[in-house]
Amino acid sequence: MDKYYMDVALHLARKGAGKVNPNPLVGAVIVNDGKIIGKGYHESYGKAHAEINAFKDAETELIEGSTMYVTLEPCSHYGKTPPCVDQIIENRIKRVVIGMVDPNPLVSGKGVKKLQEAGIDVTVGILEDKCKKLNEVFIKYITKKKPFVVLKTAMSLDGKISTTSGESKWITDKEARENVHILRNELTAIMIGIDTVIIDNPELTCRIPNGRNPIRIVVDSNLRIPYDSKILQTAKKFKTIIATTEKARKEKIHKLKDLGIIVIETKSKNEKVDLKDLMHKLGNQNIDSILLEGGSTLNYSALESGIVDKILVYIAPKIIGGMKSKTPVGGSGISHLKDAFKVRELSTSIIGKDILLQGYIEGDES
Repeated sequence: MDKYYMDVALHLARKGAGKVNPNPLVGAVIVNDGKIIGKGYHESYGKAHAEINAFKDAETELIEGSTMYVTLEPCSHYGKTPPCVDQIIENRIKRVVIGMVDPNPLVSGKGVKKLQEAGIDVTVGILEDKCKKLNEVFIKYITKKKPFVVLKTAMSLDGKISTTSGESKWITDKEARENVHILRNELTAIMIGIDTVIIDNPELTCRIPNGRNPIRIVVDSNLRIPYDSKILQTAKKFKTIIATTEKARKEKIHKLKDLGIIVIETKSKNEKVDLKDLMHKLGNQNIDSILLEGGSTLNYSALESGIVDKILVYIAPKIIGGMKSKTPVGGSGISHLKDAFKVRELSTSIIGKDILLQGYIEGDES
């Protein structure tokens, strides 16, 4: 039954999506004599952890001698909340089943050790792969202090992201677009290139009820962003970052800052924003995840620089054609097939009338 109860904990953990970043998603279940007597999950950043919420849920039940199932190793250090292991020990839990050990190298294994020293039976690794997949963003961020980058694109069956005239709205259907807004809610930031701003003039907000608007990031090496763009017009309402190079015009930088924009200057790589350097700087600003909705040029640069972790490709059952119609990945491209960007763990699903392909980029340095 360990897998069954851990699966319940995983479903609980997912409820915190979009609310706990940069903390992990965690669910906890307390079981006594084959009955679930308490359930909890980490509901929002800075608030009580899953284990504490499970204890609160079970306050009228018999906790002593129970088994607790938790998707991530209980914390053993003081952060924004007291250590959960202390509460587990004080409540006389008999057994703790853990999905995965905390990937944070500063605390990894210490929670398990403290529980065992208190005489509690500890089992680790139940549905571990599912637990790791659930917290792939947290694992990347806590171990490398850089954001987990998801490259998203939408195209026709013949691999086009726009028509010969440049029209791109909308290639995919309503359900696929709604799915993207869920991603905008769950990931901390959204990043586009300056060409997308100039051509599409997007606002980059989340349009689901009670959704969280992502931090908006524009890669603009030469600070070409128009003052009348929706991004700048709403900068005081939605947190916005513009990434440029150290060679950018200081006068415009000052004007952008006056509008409430955060301007990040990176090293210049071929007179463009150094995306690796940018990831380090964004990580230092507690940005743990990015939805990359760039055009073909930025997509290629992101893949080439090795910052992309995951790729989502929405495919519409349409054929556009045209030699000049853009494809999802442009740039200079590769010369030899052996150098192609390889995707692993590719999976397929249907969303409305469209197909979603998703997988992970092999060998990325990020």
